[in-house]
Amino acid sequence: MSKTKILIDRLVKLIDEGLLTSKDIGDEIKNSLNYKKERVINKLNLVTRDEFEIQKARLDKIQEELGKLKKKKKIKKAKKS
Repeated sequence: MSKTKILIDRLVKLIDEGLLTSKDIGDEIKNSLNYKKERVINKLNLVTRDEFEIQKARLDKIQEELGKLKKKKKIKKAKKS
């Protein structure tokens, strides 16, 4: 039996018993969708914009330093020649 069918069966049972209102059903559906959304986001290993910007800045700094080292190496080779 699928999870969706189980959820629907539980909701129907609660409605029959008069323990559940339409607001409760809406809240339950929202909670279920939010849980699934969070699960998908966690599986994708997404990062926040702030984390992305920090990593980007670090990478830019490393690339700049690497460029400087390459220039120094070229200058040393030119002086040896």
